[in-house]
Amino acid sequence: MNIGLTGGIACGKSTVAAMLAARGAILVDADALAREVVEPGSPALGEIAVRFGQDVINEDGSLHRKRLGEIVFADPNAKRDLEQILHPRIRQIMMGRMRENESRYPDKLVVVDVPLLYESKLESWFSEVMVVYVPREIQLTRLIQRDGLTTELAERRLSAQLPIDEKKARADYVIDNQGSLSATEEQVETFLRGKGLL
Repeated sequence: MNIGLTGGIACGKSTVAAMLAARGAILVDADALAREVVEPGSPALGEIAVRFGQDVINEDGSLHRKRLGEIVFADPNAKRDLEQILHPRIRQIMMGRMRENESRYPDKLVVVDVPLLYESKLESWFSEVMVVYVPREIQLTRLIQRDGLTTELAERRLSAQLPIDEKKARADYVIDNQGSLSATEEQVETFLRGKGLL
């Protein structure tokens, strides 16, 4: 069995992913795959340098994520171009890892952590979709605190994703992460128990 795990930026998705993994789930992390496809010398990194200029490449040949982020969050066309370079590669690896883990661990839950699951229209890949939820105002506060952003920059990042309430409405299962860590853990365990995995 597999689930797609998603949520909004600063909703605590990584925390929930870690809780699921600690209880025996196999985790495939789209963000980790996104870093993998832009390693120094990779074709994707070469395409990024051509499209966005050498300024987005560090001296050691790695990607300067912050600089690239500033460009793509300010320009929808730049964001689309970056997605066209990265998304097909990430999806291909993600699907491969998911299938590989499903056949290697047939009795385990395979959790695929995909930040932009709904935006990328990937619901059909999964048996169920779990959304980690906090209200937008908490999301905004956490994002400002976590990344040291101005309110304007944080708002812009939130606006680049589907509204969290829309994701919540579309989810098969919602983990409400606005309370304590133990309250979140309780919800994760209830979910796993319901699937006969605890």
